[in-house]
Amino acid sequence: MNASDASHASHTSQAPPLPAPLFGFGTPTGIHELPDLLRLTRQADREGLDLFSLSDHPYLGGRVDAYATLGFVLGRTERITGFANVTNLPTRPAPMLARMVTSLSALSEGRVVLGLGVGGLWDRITAMGVDRLSPGDAVAAFEEAIVLVKSLAGGGPPVTHHGRFYRVVGIEPSPLPAPPVWTGSVGPKSLAVTGRVADGWLPGHAADWLSARYRESRPLVDEAAAAAGRDPREVRTVFNFPGAITDRPLAATRDDEGRWIGGSVGQWVEELTGAVLEHGASGFVLFTRDHGHADLTTLGRWAAEVAPAVREAVAKERG
Repeated sequence: MNASDASHASHTSQAPPLPAPLFGFGTPTGIHELPDLLRLTRQADREGLDLFSLSDHPYLGGRVDAYATLGFVLGRTERITGFANVTNLPTRPAPMLARMVTSLSALSEGRVVLGLGVGGLWDRITAMGVDRLSPGDAVAAFEEAIVLVKSLAGGGPPVTHHGRFYRVVGIEPSPLPAPPVWTGSVGPKSLAVTGRVADGWLPGHAADWLSARYRESRPLVDEAAAAAGRDPREVRTVFNFPGAITDRPLAATRDDEGRWIGGSVGQWVEELTGAVLEHGASGFVLFTRDHGHADLTTLGRWAAEVAPAVREAVAKERG
């Protein structure tokens, strides 16, 4: 079987029920921040959060490797799902990435998502000995990688793939299905790739549902999905969402440029419930306003107060 021949089944006329919104958070990855990472992920696991995410910058010596850390944390938790937000694809060849994520899925009983990006900091990437790709080639390699990763999972006959960027011959797929693939697509071509072959989208630059970037970008995902015979709702939108959880309501929850700055628990619940019901949001990954990681108190309020209230309000509205 050639991975490039993989196709998606067309959606049925009756849409499945929409899943409950997901709630996660971004973790620190500095070597000197590891005690915080472990405390935060253990607390999040106990308190019922859905996701933790790690950045993937293998060219930075002061940070831990994203996938080594994912494996370690998943082994110390029981329920929470982890993902790299997003994987630096040029430094992680797709066939080996396929083996890594299906292995993590097996070890964690499915608690992994494959976050994937085209690759942005090419000066840093090439410093690791990786050949620079043009923007167009980087997007083509990105799509080829997603298709190949999915082909190398789910059982079936050996996979042979002769692509522009990857070549495998007679490789046995993992019997496990591939984890969901969420992308950090930004440009029009990579957004179209997301619509054709991915399962979720993490809008870049912390864009939210009221931003021009989101309003201009999500239709490109939807159009590509529909052209590929998919229901656009199959591609979930999960927002990297920075903000502060305050003790009292704020007079304004957004700044002069329209970016969310935070508010009280009630203000968060109102905003996120509207995001799910009115704008199709599927989940939220919490960061601080400076795109750092939450402390234990903030994480506790996110897990114990904001997330349950939004889930309840959404479930009530959907009946």
